[in-house]
Amino acid sequence: MSQHVVRIDEAPLFELLTVASLFLVALFGTVIAYQAYRGYRRNDARSMLYLAVGLLLLTLCPFLINVTVTTVFSPRQLVTAFLENVSRLVGLVAIMYSLYGHH
Repeated sequence: MSQHVVRIDEAPLFELLTVASLFLVALFGTVIAYQAYRGYRRNDARSMLYLAVGLLLLTLCPFLINVTVTTVFSPRQLVTAFLENVSRLVGLVAIMYSLYGHH
């Protein structure tokens, strides 16, 4: 199994911008999720906890899945895409529950 390593100074600009945008989505999503979690702790509002978990599953987890699968395992686009989409789907369900669930 040979891994193709791309040096950052050899990567095309589009790939660098893609990775940077994925990182920023994960970062901002994590910051917003943290604020929702603080709201949960401050007000004991379970809906805020579900919102925080949903945001993490929607933003941070797909990024971590992508990085982990492509660096630890040989890159398998279908597996990566499937796992990212499952994370996003569960995140959206958690957000829906935070908005419409009975708490």
